[in-house]
Amino acid sequence: MEAVDHRVIGSEAELVSIPATPRGVPTPETVTPSGQRSPRPVVGAASNSKSWTPTPVNVVSPRFLRSPMSVGTPVKRVLLNLRGYLEEVGHLTRLNPQDAWLPITESRNGNAHYAAFHNLNAGVGFQALLLPVAFSLLGWSWGIVSLTIAYCWQLYTLWILVKLHEAVPGRRYNRYVELAQAAFGEKLGVWLALFPTVYLSAGTATALILVGGETMKLFFQIVCGPVCSSNPLSTVEWYLVFTSLCIVLSQLPNLNSIAGLSLIGAITAITYATMSWVLSVSQKRPPSISYEPLNFPSFTASIFSILNALGIIAFAFRGHNLALEIQATMPSTFKHPAHVPMWRGAKVAYFLIAMCLFPVAIGGFWAYGNMMPAGGMLNALYMFHNHDIPRALLAMTFLLVVFNCLSSFQIYSMPVFDSFEAGYTSRTNRPCSIWVRSGFRIFYGFLSFFIGVALPFLSSLAGLLGGLTLPVTFAYPCFMWILIKKPQRFSFSWYLNWGLGTLGIGFSLAFSIGGVWSMVNSGLKLKFFKPS
Repeated sequence: MEAVDHRVIGSEAELVSIPATPRGVPTPETVTPSGQRSPRPVVGAASNSKSWTPTPVNVVSPRFLRSPMSVGTPVKRVLLNLRGYLEEVGHLTRLNPQDAWLPITESRNGNAHYAAFHNLNAGVGFQALLLPVAFSLLGWSWGIVSLTIAYCWQLYTLWILVKLHEAVPGRRYNRYVELAQAAFGEKLGVWLALFPTVYLSAGTATALILVGGETMKLFFQIVCGPVCSSNPLSTVEWYLVFTSLCIVLSQLPNLNSIAGLSLIGAITAITYATMSWVLSVSQKRPPSISYEPLNFPSFTASIFSILNALGIIAFAFRGHNLALEIQATMPSTFKHPAHVPMWRGAKVAYFLIAMCLFPVAIGGFWAYGNMMPAGGMLNALYMFHNHDIPRALLAMTFLLVVFNCLSSFQIYSMPVFDSFEAGYTSRTNRPCSIWVRSGFRIFYGFLSFFIGVALPFLSSLAGLLGGLTLPVTFAYPCFMWILIKKPQRFSFSWYLNWGLGTLGIGFSLAFSIGGVWSMVNSGLKLKFFKPS
């Protein structure tokens, strides 16, 4: 006879008929209450008995046990509630208490709109006005091809960084250096990523002081005219005025708090970029204009000038050192990961960036050809059309550039502020006071000012910055994808990322050499020659 075993399954007592197995014979795993393990063959005495086949009456489906309606035991109910909580709240992310004290991660209420504002503010700026200078060295064909390839390349590496922000479950890489450490190792990651990211932030801040100060000087000259020409401020004094304004705005505490400034910077950048090429195209072109690349006295000088031009194009796509920091300001859960709003905002931002960079480069080169001055579009407008364009319109264009430079200074300086405060909080184990935070930002502002006074060579500095920081945008993300995601060896993704990363390192070395050459050649500025 068969023995009958009474068991309680789920939330209701059910009578389940289970044949009793002889003593010493293991129970097939399919008859255990969980019902989720595969059966194993019965050995020994059970081999001579009939094989036991469950019937639909005495089998409880694992899906039934996993459904919320069937969970009756307290443990299962607690686990189910915990799972729902984790889906809502997050990934069981290991939080660093220090992050709550630092400017980048102090506030995590960002969204797709903030991401679009920050990316636009970081992606469109004075570097766009230098693109016609690069075209004057490369010509039409190579200029357009180089700009298109650079745009597509950096858009791909931006997508990589957005995806790698939470590549490891339970871990958010809030800063570029942290992701580099995860990919390359603790020490090597710092050596590879810390210098170019800090150099990019500090170099951009220095270049913004140069552009902002000189633009303020031009704005003052246009507005006042000959009335204020008796005792005008010098260029260095205008640098100091602009730096002081930057220091005042830098007292905003964290990255999310400058979202309004980023919105102002994005609007002003789009406006003045559009106005610069529209005003240039609408005026008569200078006489004896030519679209042939500039000639240089030697083949070596021509090669170095081309490398410097490519470095200027690479520098036009700076901003990837801020991608992870921007994404770190957003909340992230299982159901709503941070990469979704970040990528949504980035797509809108980089579409608008393309609508600014390409017309400026093409329209500026069409309007001025190889007569484009080394300072870029603003200098060309003032040099060729100072008396043709209404003073109010020209003054408004320059004022928009000043507003954009003030806004861009804040977002590019935030990683440096974060590094200063991270060093302080790690030593003192307490957050920075208002006075300490203000002291760091005042020190950094005047340090950038002194560097700008010592190196007032904008176009050459842009080429050097583009070369030294090119791996941050074009090379390191590809290598990090290989090391963290580990695509299948010899697959398309493996070849693509290895190829782009290797090319990026090679271009970085070449562009840096071109930037150094352009700084030391002919009194630390580009030497232009009329085409033969």
